[in-house]
Formats: sequence, C-alpha cells, structure tokens
Amino acid sequence: MAVEFIGIDPDTDRDHCPTVWADVDAQEILLQGWKPDTETRTECEASSPANGPTPDSEAIVRIPARMIPMIREACDAVERARLH
Repeated sequence: MAVEFIGIDPDTDRDHCPTVWADVDAQEILLQGWKPDTETRTECEASSPANGPTPDSEAIVRIPARMIPMIREACDAVERARLH
C-alpha cells in the first residue's frame, strides 16, 4: 500500500482534523472527516438509491469545502498512478 498524505484542514485545531490521503496502489482516496448528526445521516440514507442504512463497514463523513483543492489533488494522484 502506498498511502500518500495530501492535506489536512487548514483551520484544524489538531484535535479535529479532516484529512485527505491518496492510496495510489489501490487507486482510492481516503478521507477523514466529521460524523454527521443523526438527522443528516438519515437524510443522506433516504436520498441514496442504495438499499437500507449505511453498513457498519462504511461511513458518511463531512468534509469542509475549503478542502476541495486537497480532494482534487488526491484525485489527480490516483489518476496519475493509473496511467503509469
């Protein structure tokens, strides 16, 4: 596994740190974010075409919009690895 740290929320207090990584070998993006409240999770699940609630092996996370450049960078890293 080649996990590449991309970035951390620039407004972090280092205790609550939304973070972005790219796993170029698996061609996946890893996100650490805040858990949504119950109401938001219910809304997400209700609007999804998936059957049932979010499984225990998956998570819904909140990522601040200010981290979009980091998510783009992670997407680019995974795409570049796929091309090699």
